[in-house]
Amino acid sequence: MGGKYTNGEMNTMNSVSIFWLQLLTSCLVCVIVVAWYVWPRLTQLPRNSALIALLFVHVFRYVGMTELVTGMIDPKLPGEFVSSAAYGDLLEAALALLSIFALRSNWRFAIPLVWVANTWGFVDLLNGVRGVLQLNVPSFNLSTLWYIYTFYAPVVLVSHLMIFWVLIRSKSWKA
Repeated sequence: MGGKYTNGEMNTMNSVSIFWLQLLTSCLVCVIVVAWYVWPRLTQLPRNSALIALLFVHVFRYVGMTELVTGMIDPKLPGEFVSSAAYGDLLEAALALLSIFALRSNWRFAIPLVWVANTWGFVDLLNGVRGVLQLNVPSFNLSTLWYIYTFYAPVVLVSHLMIFWVLIRSKSWKA
């Protein structure tokens, strides 16, 4: 993709460059917000409450099903990639919601379920990143799903890492 002229000036950034710039900037901003505001508050909560707050980020992954709506994204995107992303996100949303109910109800298997949900969601996210890189997804028309990739995915990534950290430190976490 070459540059385009806008108002007489050459625009040299292409959609792929803008995509990665926005995604990486979102990751940086998420890390700053977490370090300055979220993490200090979470450490004051009991473990289950902290996990519930972090899991709610993943409940909204059902929005990924939008990829299956005809006309929402470029039809040239491979169906396997689209289906995998959509159904993987839907499963993660369901596991996150079930984990929240399990934690709130103090079910015996709540923490193992959070491990399963977070591990599944993280692997699904990594699989999505692999697909984005292999297929050069930013070069396709993503329509409004652009925001899922450049804004929501970084929030999901940071949340996964925080959940893993809480789970790993589970025994020393405030009860």
